[in-house]
Amino acid sequence: MLRDEQLSILRDISQSVAFADDRQGKMEQLITDGYVMKDGDLFELTAKGVSAVEEHAAALSETPGESDATSTPSYRLV
Repeated sequence: MLRDEQLSILRDISQSVAFADDRQGKMEQLITDGYVMKDGDLFELTAKGVSAVEEHAAALSETPGESDATSTPSYRLV
């Protein structure tokens, strides 16, 4: 199970958001676990990483009291 901080990193990558170097150690763990791959200087989500982000978003949308009108983000699969 991914922690909130790890999911935050995956969401940042999926949205092409730059992040601070202090997250580098966490990135290495996500790469080792198969959620992220490095392509040159860029990080990209693997299919496993995309699934983790989508499952987390789906779980959040199932929270009682939440609106069903959510947009589905698009992610680049590797």
